[in-house]
Amino acid sequence: MDARLQAHLEAGAILRLAESQGGFGTVLAKGEHDAGTILIVILCRGADAVLFERMPQLDGSRKFVAAKRENAEKRPEFSDYLTRRRAQDPDAWLIEVDIADPQRFVAALDEMI
Repeated sequence: MDARLQAHLEAGAILRLAESQGGFGTVLAKGEHDAGTILIVILCRGADAVLFERMPQLDGSRKFVAAKRENAEKRPEFSDYLTRRRAQDPDAWLIEVDIADPQRFVAALDEMI
């Protein structure tokens, strides 16, 4: 039996975690209610966007890792990448979080979920 948390519950937990750390988040695109992939764009004070996606690790765990970083000189490329990524997987959730300490947030995500 798969012990994976349903996607809509995980999305809510991610938003609450951001709030508990003094940040805020929003769902940019809802995906499949129960089993959609979770993509998280994490910003620090509105800048330096990084897309995180859960990836399988050698030890069998699934941790969030940076999949794409925004280039400040080529911002449209990041946005275009997100659009393409969602087109590839319409079941994926896209969540944006603005948080003061992104590393701490990602570490807490990996512990929480």
